Amino acid sequence: MKVIFMGTPDFAVPCLRKLAESCHEVAAVFTQPDKPKGRGYKMVPTPVKAAAAEYDIPVYQPLSLRKGEDAEAAMDILHNIAPDLIVVTAYGQILPKEILELPKFGCINIHASLLPRYRGAAPINWVLLNGEEETGVTSMQMSEGLDTGDMLIKKSVKIGENETYSELYSRLAEIGGEVLEETIAALEAGSLTPEKQDDDLSCYSPMIKKEMSALDFTRTAAEVHNVIRGVTGFTMMGGKRLKVFASEISHNIAPAGPGEIVDTEKFAVSCSDGAVIFREIQLEGGKRMKTEDFLRGRKLTLGEKLG
Repeated sequence: MKVIFMGTPDFAVPCLRKLAESCHEVAAVFTQPDKPKGRGYKMVPTPVKAAAAEYDIPVYQPLSLRKGEDAEAAMDILHNIAPDLIVVTAYGQILPKEILELPKFGCINIHASLLPRYRGAAPINWVLLNGEEETGVTSMQMSEGLDTGDMLIKKSVKIGENETYSELYSRLAEIGGEVLEETIAALEAGSLTPEKQDDDLSCYSPMIKKEMSALDFTRTAAEVHNVIRGVTGFTMMGGKRLKVFASEISHNIAPAGPGEIVDTEKFAVSCSDGAVIFREIQLEGGKRMKTEDFLRGRKLTLGEKLG
């Protein structure tokens, strides 16, 4: 088949690699425009663009697929290529009806949740924020709604008790490639059985906002732990911002006042019903490090309050 791939972040790269190393022709890659990064604001290619370059696949980066000159030029390219299939993985743009109906086999999306649960932009963050124990990847036939198309293939995974966003993101990215491979094989074999989504079972995963990372120690230990896992938490310590990248719930340290350090050897902080142990942190002006390394150079004070 002649395939066009649309994707942008690291999450989409395993899917692109599966396609590029298959028997199918990846005629083009569409990805978001490059963005400036770092102190020098140097333009950096998207991860998908960088991967496409490894396979010498033509790359297009329209600002929009829905309006303006970029959209018109993109439509000309798509019509000229006349793909049999378009595969979309975390592209970051909404496809208009004209594109959805262009390929012979339509457009297939690889989504990082067990649909119809967690439709939307940030499913991996929200399954962690909500303390879910299971998630997965779903391939679906795209429609005009937001992640509402018929489901094709699902693969579920258990979520580790202390698993963080970056860890789960990497796992699901690889599973996404596997799901795509299975979906295309079934498509070619004519064995796909599309399943309509039950809207009554759906929930939405909106974009993450910066303020969601603030740790509120009046909440339960599980809630604080899930914020750290889902969006990287932060609090204040001695007038400096402290980022918390990984944690675990303490089951045997008695709580005190919310935000108080209740164990100086483990860096355990009291919540409303227990304590959270910080496992990986970064104090403002310092490096990201494991807590045990941080504690070699800094002594904590029992009862010191964070926040």
